[in-house]
Amino acid sequence: MAAAEPKPPAGAAAAGRLARGCWSAFWDYETPKVIVVKNRRLGVVYRAVQLLILLYFVWYVFIVQKSYQDSETGPESSVITKVKGITFSERKVWDVEEYVKPPEGGSVFSIITRIEVTPSQTLGTCPESVRVSNASCDTDEDCVAEQLDMLGSGLRTGRCVPYYQGSAKTCEVWGWCPVEDGASVSQFLGKMAPNFTILIKNSIHYPKFQFSKGNIEHRKDGYLKRCTFDEVSDPYCPIFKLGFIVEQAGENFTELAHTGGVIGVIINWDCDLDLSASKCNPKYSFRRLDPKHVPASSGYNFRFAKYYKVNGSATRTLIKAYGIRIDVIVHGQAGKFSLIPTIINLATALTSIGVVRRCMLGMGGLGCGGGLLGPHVSVLLAQGSFLCDWILLTFMNKNKVYSHKKFDKVCTPRRSSGSWPVTLALVLGQAPPPPCPCSADPGQSLAAPPPWPCPASAPSEQMADTPEQTVGPELCASEPSRQDSTLTDPRGLAQL
Repeated sequence: MAAAEPKPPAGAAAAGRLARGCWSAFWDYETPKVIVVKNRRLGVVYRAVQLLILLYFVWYVFIVQKSYQDSETGPESSVITKVKGITFSERKVWDVEEYVKPPEGGSVFSIITRIEVTPSQTLGTCPESVRVSNASCDTDEDCVAEQLDMLGSGLRTGRCVPYYQGSAKTCEVWGWCPVEDGASVSQFLGKMAPNFTILIKNSIHYPKFQFSKGNIEHRKDGYLKRCTFDEVSDPYCPIFKLGFIVEQAGENFTELAHTGGVIGVIINWDCDLDLSASKCNPKYSFRRLDPKHVPASSGYNFRFAKYYKVNGSATRTLIKAYGIRIDVIVHGQAGKFSLIPTIINLATALTSIGVVRRCMLGMGGLGCGGGLLGPHVSVLLAQGSFLCDWILLTFMNKNKVYSHKKFDKVCTPRRSSGSWPVTLALVLGQAPPPPCPCSADPGQSLAAPPPWPCPASAPSEQMADTPEQTVGPELCASEPSRQDSTLTDPRGLAQL
């Protein structure tokens, strides 16, 4: 007697069934099914959702966003600046060549409003600043010779010497002496600074639309020599007073002049090129760019030095400058009508509000000779339908009946004599179905099939306003039993 073959493990058998099921489900095809539900409350919800979506597209997408236009952002831009004015401090008169850094007239420049001057620095030895860490000392042992502190003022000599004033002592350094904290003098330049004028010349170009424009009006009567900017009367006179810029940024000029800060001049070119070029005008706005409420990073200052020789010795004047830095920032967007974005956004709008196009795929005699309309095909799906379907299948009474009517599983008939085009036509309802191999009497021989039943209405669109009524005449099934009004059709033709 042959030995029994070993059975495969249960896990392997389950994995095999799962793989076969996934492989079989991979080749399934899903198609929408149209159901008309005669329910006024659900219809009101559906039309309300459609109306909201329609208003969104009409008002926001097409009117506000102008989605019918092709657009270009970030224009090519050039900026030239020029500052004019004169001021004075306690010790001298300052002109534009001294208080504007750098002098080239670019999109970023600084106007000095306060300075701390350390004059007559020469290379030599002197006490280190008390602000430097580990600079204080009591004896020479506290100072390490030839130690270089990266935040200090020079190379330490190893000696502990008295400070510039008071009884404190610091380590001696070799460098530019005296150090900044020991002999600096403060001077304020901001008395006349609010009246400084700043000319900002800006030209932009949108290469996609070949459109160029500038912010200066073309006039030959000396207009720029006597005008200042006004948003209403002189929008094309880009000459701004420094006090006006600081005021528009919401800052106090005296405070800003003492601590320094960064002010942004933003020029925005939003142009609708479907209109005339005169409608494309620059819009100016001003705001402070540095975080003034953060003490560690607020304010603006920088250092520079002026070198000269005294009796053959190299000498310099160190200047720590506080000022107002101006950053001119240009951005914008241009738009012009284009057919492609118009079609795309219009199609999106129509799809979103649920415009459904129903195509009659055919009319023909079925079974007993009665004429039937073919199935309806939804070309565009509605977003509002998702909400209504969720309400219908979740909260409505008899939602199980609706679910049975909405979801069908259709199996293609297996006929050895039929080719795949005939099978496809049968599934799509484009050909008369074959005689049903079953009958009302389960005991009847399969050799004498009854005629195909003739339904009273097209099953492609099922009326669900009276879900408790019977679905229709009894259709052929693999088993004669019926459960929860759900029909099982081995050929899959009765549901189509």
